[in-house]
Amino acid sequence: MNQKEFWNKKFGREAYLYGKRINTFIQSVCNKFPENKEVLCVGEGEGRNAVHLAKLGFKVTALDSSDLGFVKLNTLAKEQNVKIKNICSDIKEWENTQKYGAIVASYFHIRDEDKKSVFTVLENALDKEGYLVLEVFSKNQINYSSGGPKDIDLLYDVKGLKEIFKNSIILTLEETLTLLDEGKGHQGEASVIRLVLQKK
Repeated sequence: MNQKEFWNKKFGREAYLYGKRINTFIQSVCNKFPENKEVLCVGEGEGRNAVHLAKLGFKVTALDSSDLGFVKLNTLAKEQNVKIKNICSDIKEWENTQKYGAIVASYFHIRDEDKKSVFTVLENALDKEGYLVLEVFSKNQINYSSGGPKDIDLLYDVKGLKEIFKNSIILTLEETLTLLDEGKGHQGEASVIRLVLQKK
Protein backbone atom coordinates (compact mmCIF):
# COMPACT_ATOMS: atom_id res chain seq x y z
CA MET A 1 0.00 0.00 0.00
CA ASN A 2 1.48 3.35 -1.03
CA GLN A 3 1.21 6.60 0.94
CA LYS A 4 -1.81 7.85 -1.01
CA GLU A 5 -3.75 4.62 -0.46
CA PHE A 6 -2.78 4.46 3.22
CA TRP A 7 -3.90 8.01 4.04
CA ASN A 8 -6.99 7.87 1.81
CA LYS A 9 -8.13 4.93 3.90
CA LYS A 10 -7.57 7.01 7.04
CA PHE A 11 -9.24 10.16 5.71
CA GLY A 12 -12.08 8.47 3.83
CA ARG A 13 -14.42 8.74 6.82
CA GLU A 14 -16.77 11.64 7.39
CA ALA A 15 -15.29 12.77 10.70
CA TYR A 16 -12.00 14.66 10.88
CA LEU A 17 -9.61 12.03 12.24
CA TYR A 18 -7.34 14.52 14.03
CA GLY A 19 -9.97 17.20 14.58
CA LYS A 20 -10.27 20.70 13.14
CA ARG A 21 -8.10 22.63 15.61
CA ILE A 22 -4.51 23.60 14.85
CA ASN A 23 -1.76 21.64 16.61
CA THR A 24 -1.16 23.50 19.87
CA PHE A 25 2.65 23.55 19.54
CA ILE A 26 2.50 25.05 16.05
CA GLN A 27 -0.03 27.56 17.34
CA SER A 28 2.34 28.57 20.14
CA VAL A 29 5.17 29.55 17.76
CA CYS A 30 3.46 30.80 14.59
CA ASN A 31 3.66 34.40 15.81
CA LYS A 32 7.37 34.21 14.84
CA PHE A 33 6.58 33.66 11.15
CA PRO A 34 7.25 36.55 8.71
CA GLU A 35 3.92 38.02 7.65
CA ASN A 36 4.88 38.63 4.02
CA LYS A 37 6.16 35.11 3.30
CA GLU A 38 4.26 31.98 2.34
CA VAL A 39 3.79 29.13 4.83
CA LEU A 40 4.03 25.48 3.75
CA CYS A 41 2.13 22.84 5.75
CA VAL A 42 3.66 19.42 5.07
CA GLY A 43 1.79 16.15 5.54
CA GLU A 44 -1.22 18.40 6.11
CA GLY A 45 -3.93 15.77 5.84
CA GLU A 46 -7.38 17.21 6.51
CA GLY A 47 -6.18 20.79 6.83
CA ARG A 48 -6.40 21.83 10.47
CA ASN A 49 -3.03 23.63 10.61
CA ALA A 50 -3.31 25.20 7.15
CA VAL A 51 -6.78 26.63 7.71
CA HIS A 52 -5.89 28.18 11.06
CA LEU A 53 -2.75 29.80 9.65
CA ALA A 54 -4.71 31.14 6.69
CA LYS A 55 -7.24 32.63 9.12
CA LEU A 56 -4.34 34.49 10.75
CA GLY A 57 -3.61 36.09 7.38
CA PHE A 58 -0.78 33.93 6.09
CA LYS A 59 -0.63 32.78 2.47
CA VAL A 60 -0.67 29.01 2.90
CA THR A 61 0.24 26.02 0.75
CA ALA A 62 -0.61 22.48 1.87
CA LEU A 63 1.35 19.42 0.73
CA ASP A 64 -0.01 15.90 1.19
CA SER A 65 -0.24 12.61 -0.69
CA SER A 66 -3.96 12.09 0.03
CA ASP A 67 -6.49 13.51 -2.41
CA LEU A 68 -9.29 12.60 0.02
CA GLY A 69 -7.48 14.62 2.66
CA PHE A 70 -7.60 17.61 0.31
CA VAL A 71 -11.36 17.20 -0.19
CA LYS A 72 -11.81 17.62 3.57
CA LEU A 73 -9.17 20.38 3.75
CA ASN A 74 -10.98 22.39 1.08
CA THR A 75 -14.34 21.84 2.79
CA LEU A 76 -12.88 23.15 6.04
CA ALA A 77 -11.26 26.09 4.23
CA LYS A 78 -14.60 26.98 2.64
CA GLU A 79 -16.31 26.84 6.06
CA GLN A 80 -13.72 29.28 7.40
CA ASN A 81 -13.74 31.47 4.26
CA VAL A 82 -10.04 31.03 3.44
CA LYS A 83 -8.15 29.69 0.43
CA ILE A 84 -5.32 27.15 0.57
CA LYS A 85 -3.05 26.20 -2.33
CA ASN A 86 -3.03 22.40 -2.71
CA ILE A 87 -0.07 20.24 -3.75
CA CYS A 88 -1.06 16.56 -3.88
CA SER A 89 2.24 14.69 -3.91
CA ASP A 90 4.29 12.20 -1.97
CA ILE A 91 6.97 14.25 -0.21
CA LYS A 92 9.68 12.06 -1.78
CA GLU A 93 8.43 12.96 -5.28
CA TRP A 94 7.81 16.66 -4.64
CA GLU A 95 9.78 19.00 -6.89
CA ASN A 96 9.90 22.35 -5.12
CA THR A 97 10.31 25.60 -7.06
CA GLN A 98 10.02 28.27 -4.39
CA LYS A 99 11.11 29.43 -0.93
CA TYR A 100 8.91 29.60 2.15
CA GLY A 101 9.03 31.85 5.19
CA ALA A 102 7.91 28.95 7.38
CA ILE A 103 7.33 25.21 7.03
CA VAL A 104 5.28 23.30 9.60
CA ALA A 105 4.36 19.67 10.18
CA SER A 106 2.61 17.81 12.96
CA TYR A 107 2.95 14.03 13.24
CA PHE A 108 4.79 13.65 9.96
CA HIS A 109 5.71 9.97 9.53
CA ILE A 110 8.91 9.35 7.55
CA ARG A 111 11.05 6.21 7.59
CA ASP A 112 14.51 6.51 9.14
CA GLU A 113 16.19 5.82 5.79
CA ASP A 114 14.33 8.77 4.21
CA LYS A 115 14.48 11.34 7.02
CA LYS A 116 17.77 12.97 6.01
CA SER A 117 16.85 13.39 2.35
CA VAL A 118 13.29 14.61 3.05
CA PHE A 119 14.29 17.10 5.73
CA THR A 120 17.18 18.37 3.65
CA VAL A 121 14.68 19.17 0.90
CA LEU A 122 12.49 21.00 3.41
CA GLU A 123 15.43 22.88 4.92
CA ASN A 124 16.50 23.95 1.42
CA ALA A 125 12.94 25.15 0.72
CA LEU A 126 13.18 27.69 3.55
CA ASP A 127 13.92 31.31 2.80
CA LYS A 128 16.82 32.88 4.70
CA GLU A 129 15.78 33.26 8.35
CA GLY A 130 12.71 31.11 7.65
CA TYR A 131 11.34 28.77 10.33
CA LEU A 132 10.80 25.02 10.39
CA VAL A 133 8.44 23.81 13.12
CA LEU A 134 7.81 20.13 13.86
CA GLU A 135 5.93 18.16 16.46
CA VAL A 136 6.43 14.44 15.88
CA PHE A 137 6.17 11.23 17.86
CA SER A 138 9.37 10.10 19.58
CA LYS A 139 10.55 6.51 19.47
CA ASN A 140 9.27 6.21 23.06
CA GLN A 141 5.72 6.67 21.71
CA ILE A 142 5.83 2.95 20.95
CA ASN A 143 4.95 2.53 24.67
CA TYR A 144 1.82 4.72 24.48
CA SER A 145 -1.61 4.12 22.94
CA SER A 146 -2.53 7.76 22.21
CA GLY A 147 -1.85 7.57 18.45
CA GLY A 148 0.89 7.29 15.89
CA PRO A 149 2.46 4.35 14.05
CA LYS A 150 3.49 1.18 15.83
CA ASP A 151 6.55 0.93 13.58
CA ILE A 152 9.52 2.41 15.45
CA ASP A 153 11.20 3.16 12.10
CA LEU A 154 8.56 5.88 11.55
CA LEU A 155 9.23 7.54 14.91
CA TYR A 156 11.94 10.05 15.86
CA ASP A 157 14.79 10.72 18.28
CA VAL A 158 16.43 14.00 19.25
CA LYS A 159 19.93 12.89 18.25
CA GLY A 160 18.82 11.93 14.74
CA LEU A 161 17.12 15.27 14.11
CA LYS A 162 20.08 17.20 15.50
CA GLU A 163 22.42 15.44 13.08
CA ILE A 164 20.23 16.30 10.08
CA PHE A 165 19.87 20.04 10.68
CA LYS A 166 23.45 21.29 10.71
CA ASN A 167 22.89 24.29 8.45
CA SER A 168 20.28 26.02 10.60
CA ILE A 169 20.00 27.52 14.06
CA ILE A 170 18.12 25.14 16.35
CA LEU A 171 16.00 27.22 18.73
CA THR A 172 14.08 24.34 20.32
CA LEU A 173 14.72 20.60 20.19
CA GLU A 174 13.27 18.55 23.03
CA GLU A 175 11.51 15.32 23.84
CA THR A 176 8.59 15.74 26.20
CA LEU A 177 5.35 14.18 27.38
CA THR A 178 2.15 15.91 26.35
CA LEU A 179 -1.58 15.26 26.57
CA LEU A 180 -3.13 14.97 23.13
CA ASP A 181 -6.72 15.94 22.35
CA GLU A 182 -6.83 15.96 18.54
CA GLY A 183 -9.93 14.24 17.20
CA LYS A 184 -10.32 10.49 17.64
CA GLY A 185 -6.86 9.82 16.19
CA HIS A 186 -4.77 11.45 18.93
CA GLN A 187 -6.06 11.07 22.48
CA GLY A 188 -4.14 10.76 25.73
CA GLU A 189 -0.58 11.01 27.02
CA ALA A 190 2.08 10.94 24.30
CA SER A 191 5.85 11.15 23.94
CA VAL A 192 6.69 13.81 21.36
CA ILE A 193 9.67 15.70 19.98
CA ARG A 194 9.32 19.41 19.32
CA LEU A 195 11.63 21.25 16.96
CA VAL A 196 11.90 24.91 16.00
CA LEU A 197 14.78 25.98 13.79
CA GLN A 198 15.68 29.05 11.77
CA LYS A 199 17.55 28.93 8.46
CA LYS A 200 20.89 30.71 8.49
